[in-house]
Amino acid sequence: MYTESIIKKYINFDSDLSKFKEDISKQINKKNILVIGGAGTIGSNYIKQLLIYKPSKITVVDINENGLTELTRDLRSSSLLDYNPQYITYPVNLLSSTFDKIFNSNDWGVVANFSAHKHVRSEKDKISVEALLKNNIFGAIKLLDLCEKKPPKYFFSVSTDKAANPVNIMGASKSLMEKLIISKKKKFRVSTARFANVAFSNGSLLDGFTNRVKKRQPLSCPSDIKRFFVTPEQSGQICLLATFLAKSGSIFFPKLDFENHQIFFKKIALDFLRKNGFDPLLVDSEKEAKDYDFRKNNNQYPIFFFTTDTSGEKTFEEFYTEDEDCKIDFFDSLGFINSEDIKISSENVKNDFNSLFENPKSTKRDIISLLKKYVPSFLHIETGKNLDQKM
Repeated sequence: MYTESIIKKYINFDSDLSKFKEDISKQINKKNILVIGGAGTIGSNYIKQLLIYKPSKITVVDINENGLTELTRDLRSSSLLDYNPQYITYPVNLLSSTFDKIFNSNDWGVVANFSAHKHVRSEKDKISVEALLKNNIFGAIKLLDLCEKKPPKYFFSVSTDKAANPVNIMGASKSLMEKLIISKKKKFRVSTARFANVAFSNGSLLDGFTNRVKKRQPLSCPSDIKRFFVTPEQSGQICLLATFLAKSGSIFFPKLDFENHQIFFKKIALDFLRKNGFDPLLVDSEKEAKDYDFRKNNNQYPIFFFTTDTSGEKTFEEFYTEDEDCKIDFFDSLGFINSEDIKISSENVKNDFNSLFENPKSTKRDIISLLKKYVPSFLHIETGKNLDQKM
């Protein structure tokens, strides 16, 4: 695929994986591992990376029962489980009491969390924001509390590049999650990673391109937004390396160049259509795109480009801020941020947000103000529109 070939030219993790293979193997081989949110694109690719090193037991939790089924079929159809480890999946919500029973059933060498609301479109109104924050923040707090009572050797939770100078609630929630994780760095080993968009991952805009073509529906795409990208396999490799390298409290990121390695969605969309044998037909509106008659010309494909005007979107992303202590010379493919000591009360965080969730008079704006209290760099972009109002 064109996009993946370009991405692999920008960055490759093989050098670090090879250099630290023995050290990583010692930490995974014959260990018990718990992966939460393991049915998604990043979580499932992380599991595939783990299985290379033959853990004795891997337990996967995800609320997506269908996703767990496909993960198991995928793994069983490969050779990754042929060495016959203990492997079990649970379609369970992290915030449920049933999850506590899963966690307390074993001593874990590694606990890795991929459970998250990851889309900016999840930000719509007070209720949607509550669901996002309970997953991203309350879920992290619960896991950290459980780990403090029964510490794993390694704790990892995935973050996002949108946590750097956040302009949307999802990014701010991940920035707060990072603070909560770092606050535990002297109690047990913790790490996280800000990573790029995962090309053609479940629910992504690029995955949407594939689905639209399958259904012979028009494409729609912002013309002014560019992003960093990694492949699905690379997303698992980043998280694997970030789990086991450097010291507790590190925030990892791929060593991608801000100026040269971000790709415009518009370019990917046009290349995607051409690679699939279509001649892109630029139209002037969603209506014109939807009114297009595919029977007239099977070789042309309608696509509508627009200037972004939805809440929480900025035209580029970044992995770190000017104030953060970044180290880029330790590893070939990854940089990391040396975190400062952070003191934050998870109980206060939960109480503050719950008071707004339970107050019928509170609004989305009140929640944004509270997030700014904990994440001062949060500069929310509010336009009154959200991505669910777009094709």
